[in-house]
Amino acid sequence: MFKHQHPFPPYIPEGTTKLIVGTLPPPRFTTGELKPGDVDFCYGSRDGQLWQIIERIFGIKLDYENTGKAIQQREDFLKTHKIGICDMVEYAFRNKIDASDLGIQEPVLRPLISLLKEHPSVDTLLFTGGNSKNGPEYLFRRHLKDYPEIQLTRQGETTPKVHTLELEDRIIKTVSLTAPSGAANRAVGSMALYKKLKAENPKMNTIDFRVLQYGEFLRR
Repeated sequence: MFKHQHPFPPYIPEGTTKLIVGTLPPPRFTTGELKPGDVDFCYGSRDGQLWQIIERIFGIKLDYENTGKAIQQREDFLKTHKIGICDMVEYAFRNKIDASDLGIQEPVLRPLISLLKEHPSVDTLLFTGGNSKNGPEYLFRRHLKDYPEIQLTRQGETTPKVHTLELEDRIIKTVSLTAPSGAANRAVGSMALYKKLKAENPKMNTIDFRVLQYGEFLRR
């Protein structure tokens, strides 16, 4: 059985207000067998879309290569915009060595509530996935079972789902965004809003849709 250790510690710059929360990067980031175009940093897989989405939202240009410069670009962006990254899983086990959330077994979760207490400026958690099994919201809910006094409260019926929780007299918002991966494209294609926007603009694609969705919350 493969132990899938998260290779990156939480990256939470001073003054962070928004925290991007996922699960685990692909196993090759644990083993160090990176592909051309990977960046050895959070969400650095060449197959992922998060940094492409961020480029378009903020009008920036990033390198996609395994260099110190590419890493520094991402760190500088996060510091400037007061955005942090802290995935839910410290390590887990897999029978099959792949990046699927469903394949995660026996996950050991990061102490996100404790980290939020250490960083009182954080007011928003942006989950890169929802409440399906082993998704970021699902694992966060599992983490909250250790804190029965903390409850997630749904805010409206909109998509993406928005919840709030109260922590030490502050309100923290959580947003369950569509996963920035090719595997989630089918789910995007089935969304009523995407179909509506696609009908209005046939050139729209699934990344365009995520740019609109993520932009609403990342720019705030």
